[in-house]
Amino acid sequence: MNLKLNHVSYLWDDAKAATMAGDEVALFIYRSNLLGADLRLTNYGGGNTSVKIMDKDPLTGESVEVMWIKGSGGDLGTLTQGGCAALYLKRLRSLENVYQGVEQEDKMVALFNHCIFDLNSKAPSIDTPLHGFLPFKHIDHLHPDASIAFAAAKDGKRLTEQVFKGEIGWVGWQRPGFELGLQLRACLQEAASKGIKLKGIMLGSHGLFTWGDTAYESYVNSLEVIEKCAIFIESNAGKKRPVFGGQKAEYVSETLKVSETLAKAAKIAPILRGFCSSERKMIGHFTDDLKVLEFIHSNDLDKLAPMGTSCPDHFLRTKIAPLVLDPKKATDKAYLETVFTAYRNDYRAYYAACKHPNSPAIRDANPVVILYPTVGMFTFAKDKTTARLASEYYINAINVMRGAEAISEYTSLPRQEAFNIEYWLLEEAKLQRMPKPKPLTGRVALITGSAGGIGKAIAKKLAEEGACIMLNDINEERLNDAKNEFLKRFGKDKVATTLLDVTNSKSVADALENTALAFGGVDIIVNNAGISLSKGLTEHSVADWDKIYDILVKGQFLVSREAVETMRKQGFGGDIVNIVSKNAVVAGANNAAYGSAKSAQAHLTRLLAAELGADKIRVNTVNPDAVIVGSNIWAGGWAEGRAKAYGVTVAELPNYYAKRTLLGEIILPEDIANATFVLVSGLLNKSTGNALNVDGGVAMGFLR
Repeated sequence: MNLKLNHVSYLWDDAKAATMAGDEVALFIYRSNLLGADLRLTNYGGGNTSVKIMDKDPLTGESVEVMWIKGSGGDLGTLTQGGCAALYLKRLRSLENVYQGVEQEDKMVALFNHCIFDLNSKAPSIDTPLHGFLPFKHIDHLHPDASIAFAAAKDGKRLTEQVFKGEIGWVGWQRPGFELGLQLRACLQEAASKGIKLKGIMLGSHGLFTWGDTAYESYVNSLEVIEKCAIFIESNAGKKRPVFGGQKAEYVSETLKVSETLAKAAKIAPILRGFCSSERKMIGHFTDDLKVLEFIHSNDLDKLAPMGTSCPDHFLRTKIAPLVLDPKKATDKAYLETVFTAYRNDYRAYYAACKHPNSPAIRDANPVVILYPTVGMFTFAKDKTTARLASEYYINAINVMRGAEAISEYTSLPRQEAFNIEYWLLEEAKLQRMPKPKPLTGRVALITGSAGGIGKAIAKKLAEEGACIMLNDINEERLNDAKNEFLKRFGKDKVATTLLDVTNSKSVADALENTALAFGGVDIIVNNAGISLSKGLTEHSVADWDKIYDILVKGQFLVSREAVETMRKQGFGGDIVNIVSKNAVVAGANNAAYGSAKSAQAHLTRLLAAELGADKIRVNTVNPDAVIVGSNIWAGGWAEGRAKAYGVTVAELPNYYAKRTLLGEIILPEDIANATFVLVSGLLNKSTGNALNVDGGVAMGFLR
């Protein structure tokens, strides 16, 4: 089919679909994945799709009608059959016989379980009745920005009738659930009584329902309806008045060059993170997307931002409204204290005014979305994924406001209706079912030299325990290899990368700036970058000496100094762990530069622990020894030098080191990673200035 689409993507592959011919469930999932792949059609995790098929009842052998639908909490773009619910359609519809009205409809959700056909079903979503009471075989419920612009417009019903000539019905705002399912059916029946065949239904302040007899027809119908909405919006945008009322001259004139804007964002991000973390540590996300800049520089910003979002999916992620900063005062911490306090008080007042006797306890009163004119948008949440999604959802909300203002006037949900969604008991139950956070959830770690060896092992361990990781290395090729490995294992929201030369103060500053832009700040610094050298005293050159001290001592100093600046901005402390060595306390031949530099590192740990305690910044040491397997330290002749010093061959070194330990163990990079985790896990929050030996037990290395 040759569709002319400029505002949505046609992704259907006839050849791929042909391989699923006759399997309606497979085609339904294929359609769902295509719809979820285009964020202009629906948000991540938003919307749902369904298909009705005839199947054999495993108990009676009779042919029964079964509805497959995306399960609760799933995402269309990544949906598989395992993420769906399958229900007896007749049983689902028979629940109308026990329905007692909108005040009791939450109780209906538990009854969905009595309708389960496939025993491997995911929990059915609250939208299940919306699909069940419509007679169509394939149904799409989406949250497209262009359609929600109609749904959120002051006269959206009239405009829907005007643009679609009666082919798209209208149901006013109703919280998702059983009642809305009945209203959709009633809308369809009313149209049929007038001889009108609907192609879809617009849900006021919510989204769009479309359908078809086949997966393909439903897919194309959805695209065509959304495309028509988008065309109407674009044909009207800027006609009656400039988009968002035009741009504020003073904001536009103050907008900096990209590099300067990013530097400004990086400078304030840790401060904002500190304010947003007054109840629990948050991870940040920053964007200077052009759609965001158009909105935050506009004359309508002050009017539209406080109104809040419309679509429930949006404000569940973003809170009802953002915090807007005055760009002329944003760098003043006293000003920030004032506006954050005001935001929290307003949110508490909103909760107090709207709460019900059985409402869940008030949640974090801090803003999720922060708009900074001339710079961009920050979002803060419990983890990077949630923060990024909040950013994406607010951009959706901006698109909705832009569209609604272009064709009419934007309206948001009344505060009480917004509260009823935000503090819905069913949503609270979903939150309570979420897995317990890992120990390092909400924390950001930068481990120097983390593209290989011990550094990579530490980065992996901290990522496994929930931390966001800023991977870094001086070697770009090695860094890219590590990045690909981490992306595959942990996903894009767990890892960012930056080149880092620990001996260069600008490189160090850039790395911390990039960390602030990626995650909002930093909580854990592991000074791991190192180099080895084993030579006799007279064989040491001045260049040798300087290189060892530059990387080990100067590098530890520069990274710690820059990190402390960030930690102090955040105001909630942090951890610095220095990977030192047994050689810091044990004297040995052919080890003058390396051993003395390690001693300097160890004492710098103690000095910083003494200095930074008032800031709640803990500074501790891990002292490894003989980490051979997977460690970069053995490059550059170190192994040969140590073998010579001990009178053994290089091949004999691992066993030599193991035999001289009290425990007789070979030390691995993972052992150092485990020790580092212990120090930053929260279990030792009252410990600083300590050294943890990970050497298998070397009596000469015992601290005195």
